[in-house]
Amino acid sequence: MLGFLAALGDARAEVSASVPSVERLADLPALVRSGLIARRGEAGGHTYLVHEAGCRLTSPSGIDVDVDFTADGAEIFDFWRLRTHGRSLPTPVDPSEKDLRAAVDGLTDLLAEVRPGWFNATGSRRGADEDPRRDERRP
Repeated sequence: MLGFLAALGDARAEVSASVPSVERLADLPALVRSGLIARRGEAGGHTYLVHEAGCRLTSPSGIDVDVDFTADGAEIFDFWRLRTHGRSLPTPVDPSEKDLRAAVDGLTDLLAEVRPGWFNATGSRRGADEDPRRDERRP
């Protein structure tokens, strides 16, 4: 779980640094709709794919992070996205829903369940370098 949050923070920082008009990942769909960027592309070393409700970002090392966006631009994710992230790690992991629920329940200081099964990382604005608990072997 912490690895997902760190990867999301890294992707957010790198994309924002490389595309001046992106202050947050939720800006990407509007840029696609306006024709300023392609639906698929590269930004900050990450490849991105803007999909109907959000965006999937893949790091240069092949680690996937996929989020949807709420109407106010918050990044949200569910267990499917966490499992997809885990399977993309250098040493893939595929945690059960029960294990993911336990991980989420243990991180109430970092996560909010915004609707059943969907989470927002309330404390994920920092990059991986700032989180000493980062563990790339865990989703």
